[in-house]
Amino acid sequence: MHGVKRAKLTPQALEARKQKERAKIQEFLALSEEILQRKQDKDYSEEAFKQTTRLLAINPEFYTVWNYRRAILLDGLFTGSSVEQINNLLAKELEMTMIALKSHPKVYWIWNHRRWCLEHVPNGPGEEGAEDSLAWKKSAWDQELYVVERLLDAGCSELWVVLLMAWNYRRYVLASMPVPRPDTAELAYTSKKIQANFSNFSAWHQRSKVLPKLWASGALDEAKSREEEFDLVRNAMYTDPDDQSVWVYHRWLVGSSASRDLLEREIQAIEELLGEQPDSKWCMESIVHYVMMLLKNHSSGARQLLGQLEDLDPYRRHRYRDLGPSSNPNLLWDALTPG
Repeated sequence: MHGVKRAKLTPQALEARKQKERAKIQEFLALSEEILQRKQDKDYSEEAFKQTTRLLAINPEFYTVWNYRRAILLDGLFTGSSVEQINNLLAKELEMTMIALKSHPKVYWIWNHRRWCLEHVPNGPGEEGAEDSLAWKKSAWDQELYVVERLLDAGCSELWVVLLMAWNYRRYVLASMPVPRPDTAELAYTSKKIQANFSNFSAWHQRSKVLPKLWASGALDEAKSREEEFDLVRNAMYTDPDDQSVWVYHRWLVGSSASRDLLEREIQAIEELLGEQPDSKWCMESIVHYVMMLLKNHSSGARQLLGQLEDLDPYRRHRYRDLGPSSNPNLLWDALTPG
């Protein structure tokens, strides 16, 4: 750990550590050889299953062993089992992978195994057509959504890779739930995440996917809802004018209904912010973008702001020259919007 002074090991202690490490390596190699041989022999016994548990606890990135474990379940443990027993086995698998994720949240193969388990949860306990015929599946998927949202709630900037993976996985869970989550509930969730952190790009992105559904279904009045969104994103702009996620969302909101009145209003609002933040790159680029949309590349204002951007951001001066009023007005949006 940082700031903690390391104690110097004696030669005897150093040798003892090396011996311990060698013993662990030998154990891992022997166990790996045993399991791969069992796999080759198509051993789908409970003992083979237990051995995969031991090996995956040592190395959860051993994807061949995960594949073998699923084969044992399908061709061994599930055979002759009741649907209730299969459901219980899969519940234990989800518990095992949850423990693994606490230590290895970035290992894809653990998430992949959880997906497989969820997709194989059987119908029940009621018969087909009964009210509780999907109770097991609903319980499993609801729990999975809870798990991934807890991970997002506990996330930090150092784990941005995990957070991105969790948001993608969460979208998969939402799409797979036997009883779909209402879009209004999903909108409320994105509001919660955005209020907690305006820089949450994934929450803004998810919001841009949910709102069109609510507008199309009539669940929200589109005109009123759009104005509320402009208030929300404008508040975020003033809170952190250097936050790219806010400006990209604003581009989406404006671009979906870019009337002349709307563009002029938003240009004026951003110019007011630029008056308070004269060195704001995103204010300048956004004004250029909207002015070029509004005046179809005939704007001295856009040319002036591009000149200021060249001075403020000289490493990209050729890019700003290419985005001048004589260029395609879509280039700036293409350059700034993530692929």
